[in-house]
Amino acid sequence: MQSLNFDPAETDPRAFREALGRFATGITVVTCATPTGPLGITANSFASVSLDPPLVLWSPAKGSSRYPFFAAASHFAIHVIAEEQRGICNGFARSGDAFDDIDWETGLNGVPLINNCLSRFECETSAVHDGGDHSIVVAKVARVTTRPGTPLLFHGGQYGGFAAD
Repeated sequence: MQSLNFDPAETDPRAFREALGRFATGITVVTCATPTGPLGITANSFASVSLDPPLVLWSPAKGSSRYPFFAAASHFAIHVIAEEQRGICNGFARSGDAFDDIDWETGLNGVPLINNCLSRFECETSAVHDGGDHSIVVAKVARVTTRPGTPLLFHGGQYGGFAAD
């Protein structure tokens, strides 16, 4: 197979997106409270930043209709989705109010918390940085809930699982 070499600023953005898709990521759902109720969005742009203090980041797309709510949220939760929770991932990819058929509760500061995820990080925004067509939201983690299980993964535009050696 031949490698493709290109300048992403001068090539069809789809080629750059496909190159980025070669990196397998976990799937998260980020939730926040809004004046009209709970809101969620599926995201794979999640990373740890620091252990001391405990910081994480995620990067919402500025073009999303849900972006203004997440940009304004001082508190939110990031939920690491398990393989068997694919329906939750799909629900929030389509709609921000996909809470009807899932197990969730209201946490501190009114943040909606999805139960039974692999890990859940309850966060307070500490900084927001410009990241081109996304923002980079850095947050301090106030509380973690976690359990064992198999993660739902995303690679090359498709969902999949994890097979250990």
